[in-house]
Amino acid sequence: MSYAVSGPLQSAIYEALISDTALNALVGGAVYDALPTGVLPATYINLGLERVRDASDQTGHGALHTLQIAVVTSQPGFASAKAVAAAISDVLHDADLSLSRGRLVYLRFERADARRIDQGSAREIQLRFRARVEDE
Repeated sequence: MSYAVSGPLQSAIYEALISDTALNALVGGAVYDALPTGVLPATYINLGLERVRDASDQTGHGALHTLQIAVVTSQPGFASAKAVAAAISDVLHDADLSLSRGRLVYLRFERADARRIDQGSAREIQLRFRARVEDE
């Protein structure tokens, strides 16, 4: 197994999200790896939990990454959060991302969970993607 491709994969995903004009029209560049201090925008994206397991085989080292990306909004209802989640899925599902180390074999949407947070005053959608990488 190799965890060495985790950083390059995260960087490529972050770059893909902040570079997409349709997504940025919805969140105004509010894509975070770590939440900033101070007041947060009404709607933002936060890179979250990652689980990695070995996917090596006889041809080389590899890993299967399960990644979560959150859409959080204080806007009423789920419509705006779902629009952002759809845009994220459009950017990442089957994306052909270039990594600074290793190779992305595939990146696919797996599931999403939508819920009310902050005693119902905000909404959150947790998107989960699965990525298979090889360490060349």
